[in-house]
Amino acid sequence: MITGGPVPLHLLPSGATHPGDTLHIAGCDVIELTERFGTPLFVYDEQHLIDRCREAVGAFPGGVAYASKAFLCKAMARLAHDSGMDIDVATGGELFVARAAGVPASRMVLHGNNKSDEELAYAIDEGIGRIVVDSFDEIDRIRSIAPASAPLRVLLRLNPGIEAHTHEYLQTGAIDSKFGFPMVEGIADRAVEAIEESPSMTLAGFHVHVGSQVFDVASFARAIAAIAPFISGADVEEVSIGGGLGVAYVDGEESPSIAQWGRVVHDAAADAGITARISAEPGRSIVADAAVTAYTIGTIKDIPGTRTYVAVDGGMSDNPRPVLYGSGYEAFLARAVGAQRPRAVRIVGKHCESGDFIVRDARLSADVGVGDILVTPVTGAYGHSMGSNYNKVPRPAVVFARQGTARVVVERETYRDMVAKDVG
Repeated sequence: MITGGPVPLHLLPSGATHPGDTLHIAGCDVIELTERFGTPLFVYDEQHLIDRCREAVGAFPGGVAYASKAFLCKAMARLAHDSGMDIDVATGGELFVARAAGVPASRMVLHGNNKSDEELAYAIDEGIGRIVVDSFDEIDRIRSIAPASAPLRVLLRLNPGIEAHTHEYLQTGAIDSKFGFPMVEGIADRAVEAIEESPSMTLAGFHVHVGSQVFDVASFARAIAAIAPFISGADVEEVSIGGGLGVAYVDGEESPSIAQWGRVVHDAAADAGITARISAEPGRSIVADAAVTAYTIGTIKDIPGTRTYVAVDGGMSDNPRPVLYGSGYEAFLARAVGAQRPRAVRIVGKHCESGDFIVRDARLSADVGVGDILVTPVTGAYGHSMGSNYNKVPRPAVVFARQGTARVVVERETYRDMVAKDVG
């Protein structure tokens, strides 16, 4: 619920301060950053990222991979790897970025419900650590590509038939899903047999993922309980609970910590008699609240008796989640972190879509004006990674801040970049 009080400080990165009521991230003045690097601008607290990665490593000592789909660039892949995490990639492109960052393929796990021959061959040639097998077609592809002399370590993705309490589009463990092998009609059993009969594969374990933005950690315990009878007789080394831990985006939301999540999962596995090592793949919970997005307000349109629209220089091209999922966010002015926010507005982007909004029902300071730097917190996940060039709007720059110093890790796109592949 978005209220008219000051922005809830717990939604900001751990290194956020507000001397003189101006937002600083890791010792860097955000307004000064926008003057140097422009807007829209993603600003990440680098130490926050490191701390979250280390928390995940501690919570899942049996192995933990950063789900790179949440946010990926070379600097992020390198940071996660250096912090002790493996990298979860879902496409050849994500694999390429992580390899370009210097992460060994042996420290990666490849996902995807429709991996192409080219992606599988690329991963195998690079020496991928594990592949999560998702379909019978994929089993056939691996048989034809992978050499029998060096069998691949694979995890079989199970569909447990668990409907986690999250958005319909974020549920991945329900029986009606494009992901995994359902544990009905002997489907998953046949997949195990097919893998065990192939000299190209070794069944290293099982994988389950119930959804994304899940606040109720009991959903993960239910998933463990659901798959335990199926895997009890299998001699495997690993069981992955996947990712999906939710994070708070607005005032009034509370989310479990990664450490709390780990305890629930490990306790559930022990209760179910699972002796294999338990691994996980957090993404959103690593990066979401590590970042804010800073925009410049360009237009304020007050329609008396109807609504006030505050338009910024980004929108659905840098944060499509409000349009896709109806996701809520807070917003505030970078110069007035502790100020009351009595003015009800709708924060919209610059795209030619009536549905292009960032915060549907926002509250801002009464004196908000054109030229102000507006900030939305908890934008470190699925903003940059799901961004687009709709209306040929260049993608924003990404900055990592740490100990008073900021560095660009992804440069802002230019108009020239957008025609680099356009051969006319």
